[in-house]
Formats: sequence, structure tokens, C-alpha cells
Amino acid sequence: MWGTPIKVFNGKNLDGWQALGTNQWVAEDGVLRSPKSGANLRTTRTFNNFKLHIEFRYPKESNSGVYLRGRYEVQISDSKGLEPSKGDLGSVYGFITPNEMAAKAPGEWQYYDITFVGRMITVIANGKKIITEQEVPGITGGALDSKEGEPGPIYLQGDHGPVEYRNIIITPAK
Repeated sequence: MWGTPIKVFNGKNLDGWQALGTNQWVAEDGVLRSPKSGANLRTTRTFNNFKLHIEFRYPKESNSGVYLRGRYEVQISDSKGLEPSKGDLGSVYGFITPNEMAAKAPGEWQYYDITFVGRMITVIANGKKIITEQEVPGITGGALDSKEGEPGPIYLQGDHGPVEYRNIIITPAK
């Protein structure tokens, strides 16, 4: 059973977020933008089991990631035309290879709908189910901590190149 959806980015400013280092993130016109490599960004709120909708866009050769509970990275990278791997778009970085490459071209808006309950993850990328109820075996590189039994933030990687996010909505489990 799912609760009420929460917009974790209000589209206007960085309320509810904190940079982990010197902040380069800006909010403009409904978009959360990291114009250059710099600090990672996390929500001040923490979450346990949830559904996450997040839209993203990157320029050619850029790279980012969305960390679930601050510990498990779903990779975002310029991967159109590549074979699926544990390090490209849609993967749980280093652990789970998506069943197909769903990446669009750089500069296009894309999205993930991720369901994360316990350590079981389902990832839909751009309308294609690319990971179905697979167990994440442990924390991925870059995790905030190793406290796997605890709630954690949504954490956006900002140290691997420019990236933009919008329409970040969490629906917590009841």
C-alpha cells in the first residue's frame, strides 16, 4: 500500500536539499541544475520503502546517478547505443545490469520510475521495465554510509559533469 506522493523538489529553490561540499546546484524554471562538476546533493528528509519518479537530462558524455536511501546508485550516463552493463544508464551501479538499454540521446529529457522495497528494486526507464524485482546485494560505491537497515535520503551525484533534474516525486510505502 502506498501513501501520498511528495514533491521533494519544489521547482523554485533548494529548500529541502543540502549540498555535500561547495554548492554549484541551482533551481531555475522548475529544473534542478548542476551546471558543472561539484558537490553532490541530498534531501534533508529520509525515506525507507518508496516509489520514485525522477526526470533527468544530461549533455553528451556526462554522468550522474540517483542514490536510493543514499546508498544504492541507479546510474545515469550518456549510454545511447551501448549494450547494457553494470555501469551504464539504468544499472544499479556495479551490481545489476538492465535487461535492455533504454537511454535516449544526450539533451533529451528522460525518466525513471523506481520501486524500492527492502533491497528489492524495479526500474522503469523511459517507459521500459529494465530491472524487475531484483535484490541489490549491498551498498554501491559513493554511498553516504553503510547503515542499510535505516531510512536514507535521495542523493544526486553532481561530481561527474553537468546534469539537470525535474519532477522528483516520492511515494512512500504506508
